[in-house]
Amino acid sequence: MKSTAKVLGAVASAAVLSFVFSGTASAVSGTASYYNDAGYGACGTQINAATQLLVAAPAALWTTPNPNNDPLCRKSIRVTHNGKTITVPIKDKCPSCASNKIDLSQPAFASLANTSVGIINVTWQIV
Repeated sequence: MKSTAKVLGAVASAAVLSFVFSGTASAVSGTASYYNDAGYGACGTQINAATQLLVAAPAALWTTPNPNNDPLCRKSIRVTHNGKTITVPIKDKCPSCASNKIDLSQPAFASLANTSVGIINVTWQIV
């Protein structure tokens, strides 16, 4: 069972990576949580996830050793939950996220659902 999960995770990561860089991104079915940290994001700029609209993309999507130079830092993620859609810039990396999970800033998450929920099912795509 464990090896099946690893294989499925690798397949999902490869699929998402191909979407990121092919220019024909398809929506990913996954989940979103939220965070409210402040400091420098993975793209090398100051962030405040408690007050700004932004997203941390899963670590599996990052392709350069120095995340400041990663192509993801010039992209956004369009997220849909229960008929609501937002588009937020990628400013950070989520090292603990599976390839189909994103970590929204607190205000971005709150625009889709009550933060007391914690984790929501979403569809998302890199734009």
